[in-house]
Amino acid sequence: MPRGQQNKIVSAKGGFALWLVLLLAMLLGGAMQWQQGAKIQTDILAMLPHLQQDKLTETALETVEKKLANQVYIAVMAENDNQAIHAAQQLMASLQSQPQQSFIAIRSGADNQLEQLAKVYFEHRFSLLTQEQAHALETGNWQALLATAQNQLYSAFGLANSQLLANDPLLLFPANLLALSPNSKLRRQQGVLLTDTDNGVAAIVMAKGRDSAFSPTAQQQQILALESAFSQVNQQYPQISFLKAGALFHAIAATESAKQEISKIGLISLLGIVLLVWLAFRSVMPLVAATLTLTTGVVFAFVATLSLFGELHLLTLVFGTSLIGVAIDYSFHFYCEKQTHPNDNASDTIKRIFPALTLALATSASAFIAIGFTPFPGMQQVAVFCAAGLIGAYLTLLLVFPLLGNYPLKHTQGLGFAQAYLNGLQRVFTPTKTVQKAVLMLLPVAVLVILFFGLSQLTANDDIRQLQQSPEAITAEENQLRQLLSGGTDNQFILVSSANEQDLLQTLEQLTPVLGAAIANNEIAQAVGLSRFMPSIARQQHHYQLQQQLYQQHLADIIDQMGLDNDIQPHLMAELNQANSVWLTPQTVLKHANDDLKTLWLGDVASDDNAQQFGAIVLLGGIHSLPSLAQRLDSHNWALGQVKVIDKVGDISTLMGQYRQLTFQLLLWVFALASVAFSVKYGIKLALAIVAVPAFAVLLTLACLGLVGSSISLFHALAFILVLGIGIDYSLFFAEAKHSNSGVMMAIFMSACSTLLAFGLLALSQTHAIHFFGLTLLFGISFAFVLAPFISFFTRKSL
Repeated sequence: MPRGQQNKIVSAKGGFALWLVLLLAMLLGGAMQWQQGAKIQTDILAMLPHLQQDKLTETALETVEKKLANQVYIAVMAENDNQAIHAAQQLMASLQSQPQQSFIAIRSGADNQLEQLAKVYFEHRFSLLTQEQAHALETGNWQALLATAQNQLYSAFGLANSQLLANDPLLLFPANLLALSPNSKLRRQQGVLLTDTDNGVAAIVMAKGRDSAFSPTAQQQQILALESAFSQVNQQYPQISFLKAGALFHAIAATESAKQEISKIGLISLLGIVLLVWLAFRSVMPLVAATLTLTTGVVFAFVATLSLFGELHLLTLVFGTSLIGVAIDYSFHFYCEKQTHPNDNASDTIKRIFPALTLALATSASAFIAIGFTPFPGMQQVAVFCAAGLIGAYLTLLLVFPLLGNYPLKHTQGLGFAQAYLNGLQRVFTPTKTVQKAVLMLLPVAVLVILFFGLSQLTANDDIRQLQQSPEAITAEENQLRQLLSGGTDNQFILVSSANEQDLLQTLEQLTPVLGAAIANNEIAQAVGLSRFMPSIARQQHHYQLQQQLYQQHLADIIDQMGLDNDIQPHLMAELNQANSVWLTPQTVLKHANDDLKTLWLGDVASDDNAQQFGAIVLLGGIHSLPSLAQRLDSHNWALGQVKVIDKVGDISTLMGQYRQLTFQLLLWVFALASVAFSVKYGIKLALAIVAVPAFAVLLTLACLGLVGSSISLFHALAFILVLGIGIDYSLFFAEAKHSNSGVMMAIFMSACSTLLAFGLLALSQTHAIHFFGLTLLFGISFAFVLAPFISFFTRKSL
């Protein structure tokens, strides 16, 4: 055996051994990462960008998200009150007795803390008045309050008793208690919150998942616990039905959808590529080599992602299935080139394609890395996953194929078809007849017309809700339950802040009538704040002065007309005087408040510059027009504090729009820089032709998206980065091929087919973001494939 050939064999075996070492090291690193807590992340919120907010806003967002996260709402639909109450009590008992304790804080809409709060408020009754009571006293119309008290006194459903009358002869306090729960649709019986429905009564039950609703394990435990509890209730009350709402049910739907899409897209892509390789080469070895390439790429992708992020998002796997269609391109180019030059050994074949292959890796990896500069952690994972996978596939080609790629290939018709296709293009676009020339001249006009009409129809939509579209059945059930809860609460809320505690309470009081006007104008359905639970000292002093004036001037008349004993007067006046300067404070209320009220009070939060800030949250429900509400709040003069709407969804959507624009600007810069860089090696004309292929593919794809009515988002823009990278790959292989175009044409045809099998199938996804990504690549890769062979016209002319 010649010495040169022996050296090549030794070198090939050394490369293969190095590849084995790298692969084993990556597998070992991945196993260590998994042992140290690396996991599959299914929380859709983990994909969202991180907003730069001040400390108070961050605290408010964390508080609201913590309150709403993992919360489950259940409506027990019954025929009457007794049935609803007993079924709700049994449901809560069943959830509490589950052995795995999947849920905590299981309750209905009321608790004993309300009674404790009532005692606190009664001690401060002389400084508490409703808005109507205060207005009556301010206008001197105390007789109206007297008439109301007399009606309560003689009503069969009145709350009056001798002890209450002795301490509150005008019965002002019961109205204050009722004002704490202004929602008239909901009522409490036996500790269960009830509301009337069209067909009966609904009892409301709430529970909080012990673990995250976005954990697949927690999802299974929680849904099994609910189904078991429902079954136990239905055994005793078969006619009972349930409505459910909460992030849990959306997360389960998202997880199931992602799992199905991973298996479906991955399986179809893999089967399609196996069939493609077999038809092209009619040999097992290319399949083995392609499998090794793909396996190594996936291992590199997994380990690199887990090493950098400590977790792998489920949607990264959905996007990452596209790696199948890109990483396997390297083996296509190798075997197509080897089939074109059957007498060359594997090392010579690699040397021939090495320049184009390396440039292709650089451009594709750069395209993925560019995606990594977006603010989305999930897309950053996709970038690392795919870039690392390509590097793994590239190293496999260089280190493994010199040893395994020397097996002879059977002759197939692929090269002949590829050459026939190129010859056909040559004949069509170099016409000799006048009619052909006329038709060919009309082609640019037709393309311009398509571009004009398509691009003119483009619109933008950056709504973050496109990330996940829940099934209609889940959304409808949730909306029905929201109606029972009078709108429930939404993720958007109002943040009120001031320099000190009392200014904050007064600002909350100023906000109350503004929100009342917003409700009357149908901008929101309800607002839940602390103003009625925590009156400011200024308001308490005013109310105290009104009651002090009332009792000093008219107490004798009140006692007489209410038919009370005159002996209560000294005691009552003594209590009134004792209440002077003893004011209700937020700390007193919070000491006896439930978690729902405590959530709304942020208290003192140190700002970034260590300035003192006090904050409180007002939750919103049934939002119909958030912009109108924000405009209403902005137009109001808040003298003692600041009031602003916090809309994380809207803020992230705005950020998405900004990054969409930046991504398209990045595309323009990449086109310009690529033209300059390629002109150094290929000359200006060929360099412009190389860049023109992905540029026209992007323009034609934008036109097609406009014609089919798909609004442009950041996910379209990210897909265009890949269209750019893959389109330049196609152009580069034709630019490097020069004399031998048939092998390149065959490889690019197989590459386009495999990429479309992977990327194009993403267009079938039920998740809008993935669908948009796949649809854009379906159009873009198709156009890049059609346009790339025209590079051969330039290379022939340049010879």
